[in-house]
Amino acid sequence: MNHVLVATLFCLSLLAFNLSSQDRPPNIIYIMADDLGYGHLGSYGQEKIKTPHLDRMAAEGMRFTQSYAGSHVCRPSRSTLMTGKHAGHTAIRANGMKRFLYDSDVTVAELLKTRGYATGGFGKWGLGDEDTPGIPMNQGFDEWWGQYSQVHAHFYYPYWIWHNDKKVMIPENFNRQRGKYVHDLLHEKAKAFIRKNQSGPFFAYLPYIIPHVELVVPEESELPYRGKFPKVGIHDPRENYIGSDDGYVTVAGMISRLDKHVGEIFSLLKELKIDKDTLVIFTSDNGAQGSGKLTVNNKPGWQDMTDFFEGNGELRGYKGQFFEGGIRVPLIARWPEQIEAGSTTDHLTAFWDWLPTAAEIAGVRKQDIPNDIDGLSYLPTLLGKTADQKQHAYLYWEYPYGDKIGQAVRMGNWKGAIHRPGKEMELYNLKDDISETNNLATSKPDVVEKIQSLMAEAHIPERDYKPEPRKMTVEDFVQLN
Repeated sequence: MNHVLVATLFCLSLLAFNLSSQDRPPNIIYIMADDLGYGHLGSYGQEKIKTPHLDRMAAEGMRFTQSYAGSHVCRPSRSTLMTGKHAGHTAIRANGMKRFLYDSDVTVAELLKTRGYATGGFGKWGLGDEDTPGIPMNQGFDEWWGQYSQVHAHFYYPYWIWHNDKKVMIPENFNRQRGKYVHDLLHEKAKAFIRKNQSGPFFAYLPYIIPHVELVVPEESELPYRGKFPKVGIHDPRENYIGSDDGYVTVAGMISRLDKHVGEIFSLLKELKIDKDTLVIFTSDNGAQGSGKLTVNNKPGWQDMTDFFEGNGELRGYKGQFFEGGIRVPLIARWPEQIEAGSTTDHLTAFWDWLPTAAEIAGVRKQDIPNDIDGLSYLPTLLGKTADQKQHAYLYWEYPYGDKIGQAVRMGNWKGAIHRPGKEMELYNLKDDISETNNLATSKPDVVEKIQSLMAEAHIPERDYKPEPRKMTVEDFVQLN
């Protein structure tokens, strides 16, 4: 072959390689806390709990002020995140062991794999247990470490966790010993996955379980807060759940430990020299915990655990409610040289927007994306191209109570909610009343009627799950003897 031709072909091959490298989609890390409130971070107004790494993330990236979870509790919220469908269409609409994803459901991880992504998950899944098709291995994940069941994820010192479809024992926790804090273990596995796949592209989904109860954290995370807050005992009357005799200190320590580990993720990205090639998202699966079974100094007081820190900021309500405190969540995005540092957006977004956003970032073919999703990509907002950003006509949530449902709609500045079946709709103008104190339903019948029509439009019947998996018990996760 002619030497000039050989040289030309060699140069062309190098050019093609360089173009391919430049066109390679970015790595994506999606970190999701469990029951972290809108006001629990310094960048969202928190003053008592220190979150320097997440505050720096906001300073180096974009902070959303009107971001919503997929539901007011964990399982349906995660279902909307993974499927791109709101709670009136998504597969899993309530907590409980019965519901799970089917093989026909298409997840974010499955779409990213079409673009060559390595996919790993580390933490709480909640979308299918081992005897269902909903396990992560069937839903696009190459590797999974953590808990399939939401009940399993309540415990920070379990005696086993899942690695893919195998149980991995944690002997340090046998006989109720507090030897290995499971959050730390899952965090180390997440870092190992990132290091292993540093050549990219990879999708690391980190649905960490902090700060969901049970209420416990290694002492080193409590020490900076000792003596700074009133000493109160916060305990869970459910058998074998750990509580704290210095509850506020434990809550603060848990959130600070989460913050510290987010900082370690950023340090790892810089060490591996992939910081600029990686989009990192941080959020929470729903609002901070509200009324429930916990006690404060032997009196009912779960709200107090959130209210003491103003964990939901000025928002009304808690986890498990359609008030803003139950569904509005922090959302921070960082992507050096792509997202403007220190930027803030009031773009209205919800969890079901993540699937089309990730797909657009990765360059997933449009024909591979299900045509019945409800989400809209917010990539234009991330890149500062607000003129190109599509807007939702409305956002919708529902939650089943037996054969009836509670519902909520955000339509522009209007928020309408039927909190329980049989209750009257409450209507608020969030622009003027973010704390939802002035119910305008009686004076705005036209708005109520419009929102009622949207509720009817958004809901389709939930699928019928058969057979129901066996009910898991505490003994399945914690060695008691």
